[in-house]
This record gives sequence, structure tokens and C-alpha cells, in this order.
Amino acid sequence: MADNKKKIVVVGGGFAGLNFVKSLNNNPAYDVTLVDINNYHFFPPLIYQVATAFIENSNISTPFRKIFKKTKNFSFHLGKLTNIDSENNQIHTDTGILSYDYLVLANGTETNYFGLENVKKNSFPMKNITDALAIRNKILANLEDYITHNDDPNRDAYLNIVVAGGGPSGVELSGMIAELSERIIRKEYPELNGVKPKIFLVDAGPALLGPMSKVAQKEAYDVLTGLGIEITLNVAVKDYIDDVVILGNDTQIKTKTLLWTSGVIARELPGLPAEKFTRGRRVLVDGYNAVDGYENIFAIGDVCFQSADANFPNGHPQLAQVAMQQGVLLAKNIISNDNNQGRKPFSYWDKGSMAVITRYKAVADLPKFSFTGLFAWVTWLLIHLIPIAGFRNKWKLLGNWIWSFYSANSGLRLIIRSERKHDQNEVRTKV
Repeated sequence: MADNKKKIVVVGGGFAGLNFVKSLNNNPAYDVTLVDINNYHFFPPLIYQVATAFIENSNISTPFRKIFKKTKNFSFHLGKLTNIDSENNQIHTDTGILSYDYLVLANGTETNYFGLENVKKNSFPMKNITDALAIRNKILANLEDYITHNDDPNRDAYLNIVVAGGGPSGVELSGMIAELSERIIRKEYPELNGVKPKIFLVDAGPALLGPMSKVAQKEAYDVLTGLGIEITLNVAVKDYIDDVVILGNDTQIKTKTLLWTSGVIARELPGLPAEKFTRGRRVLVDGYNAVDGYENIFAIGDVCFQSADANFPNGHPQLAQVAMQQGVLLAKNIISNDNNQGRKPFSYWDKGSMAVITRYKAVADLPKFSFTGLFAWVTWLLIHLIPIAGFRNKWKLLGNWIWSFYSANSGLRLIIRSERKHDQNEVRTKV
């Protein structure tokens, strides 16, 4: 008997791709192949807690094969997209060629360095688990280097940390580093004699948490300055040369550590014509997430730009909730279309946004009101447990959170290096 199943290839296992695949779980009409450059799904909103040695990476990551081990119509392909051959309904990866009936592009974004080559070469982005572990290693190694370099005239550069970008990632990362300094470093590093890392938070915009409410912006600024973080607004990073960050106003900050959370750009989709893309390299899609000009190629999540939603004529924000909702609806629409039933255009249900500033302090913008403080922090804690992949991960993470917040005694402050030498940029390109 001929196999009449349709082949669906999904590129990217983030929020959009994962929710799309889950929505076709064991559907006998489809064979689904997930393509990703990593063999695991991870939870980006908590990546900064891995970077600051607060939680272990396994709390927020799960192998795709484990997630879908009971899914009979699922297969996984480890590889990087290198070309889309729409004429032959194939994609090329660096590890093979896959044919499709439907192609779903959900490979998200990558760090945007805005053409600053020195920044790209020498700073630390925070987009995946590998980046987070690299940041953790760097911060901890710098403490040890400061202790051993007594005669270095530029010794302060080891303890100065510049965070570029005042969005949620930059705010959360800065607050957690300050928490690490206040509660742990002063206890475990007596050689520092009370000296703590100095954190500089820089943003080109007029306020922290630019897309959020004035209430959230003020709370973030007040809490972070209260922690001793030096905040510079309306100024962008211009260059990073010889361990010196140069700002747009020519201010210079000596530092061994520039953490780059300043922006993202959609990942490349080689093979699609240039006219299919708009600002931020996002691919144009219609109200049903079909790529402009194609009937069997779709794009969901951060990689796409959709203006058909009346409430978001300038495109949706690049948020997890958008990606998750688009993934679920696209799966339903494909099924409906194949059954000659009506499709439903995408309409984003805005559930609000949140950001943690430091322990017990967070900000939350809901559709009708905003709130801050402990209640916002508890709300953030509970909400962020829900989308974590894997039942075991949720309870493991909750237990680690409770212990870490209460005791400040996480055992994750390990400097782990590979014995093999790799070029830093080459490693980042592959992950």
C-alpha cells in the first residue's frame, strides 16, 4: 500500500516549531521531521539564570528525542539549513537533503551586532545554552584573574562588566549579576576584601524596558540603580577595542567582559528571493503565515513579519507567546485545509509581558494594568513554569529556585573548559 502521508519539515525547535510539532502529535496523516542545529529545546526567557550560575542548564532544556519519544510520526534531523529549493520541494542542510510537502520555517533570530565587527568578535552574546555557559565561565574566571593579577595596572577591567542593551534580557542579566555579587562573591572570595564587580548597563534608548509601561521602566531603573548598577541611556556602544568599550559619546570603560543583549535579527533563509524579506530580515507572510508567493511554505515566530493582524499592522512583537500561538494555529489550519475546511487567520492574544529585576522584584504589564514587586515576582515564577518542556523539568526547576533564592548556595559556580582549543567565533557559528 502506498504511503499517503504528507511530509512536513519544520526548521527550528523553539517555541514556534515545538508547539507546531506538538499540535500534530501522532496525527496519522503526516510525517513530521524537525530540523535544528541543536539536539535540544531550551527555554530562552531563563537563559540569563544559567549565565549567572543560578540554575543549571538541564533545568531549562530537554532533548527533542526525549520530548517526542512517544510520537510515532516524528523524526529528528540534526543540521543547519543551507538552502531552500522551492522548485523541487527540498531543503538542503549541512548534513543532508530533505523533501517536503509542507515546509515550516521557525528558526527564529540570532544576535544583531549592527555591523560592529570588534563587538561581534570579542563580546559575549546570550542566545543559547552555549552562550550562557561561556558567560558563566567568563565572569567566574575574571574573579580568579583579578585575585592573581595584583600588579596589573588595568586590574579593574577584570571586575568591570558592561551589559549592552536595556531590554528585558539586559535588565534581568544585570540584576542577577548584582545579586551574585552581593550575596555570594563577598562570602566566597575573601581575597577581594569587599570589592565587587562593577556593572555598567548601556542602552541607546531613553528608558530601560523600552516596550513596557512607564511603571515597569521606572521600577527597573530604581531597583537597578539601588543595586549600584551604573545606567547610561540614550547612548549606544560604538566599539570594543583592546578591552575598552567605547560609547557613542566617547566615554571609555575598561572591561574584559562586554555582554551583548542589544538586539536580534532573523536568521537567514537562503534560497528565498530578497523581495520576500523586510526589516530585521523577517520574511513576509500572509494572515495564515504562508510565505508571500508560496502555498506550501510557511513561517512562524520571530522569523516572520505579519501585517494582516488588524491589531498589529506593523507586525507582532518577537515574543514567545506570539510564536506559540502561531505554531498551534498553523497546525490546525494545515489539517483544516487538507480536509477542505475553512482556515482561521492569525490574531494575537496579548497576555502581557514580564521581567525579573532581581530576587523578589519583578515587573508585569498585563493588558489592563501593571504591577511590580513581590507579587509580580511570584506571578513571574509560576507563569514561567508552565511552558517548560517536560514534567520533571518543571518540578526540578521549582525546587532549585526555592533553594537558590532562599539559601544563595547554588553549587553551579564551576569554571568548565574544554581541553581542546576552538576558535570562539567558529563555535558560536555552529551552535
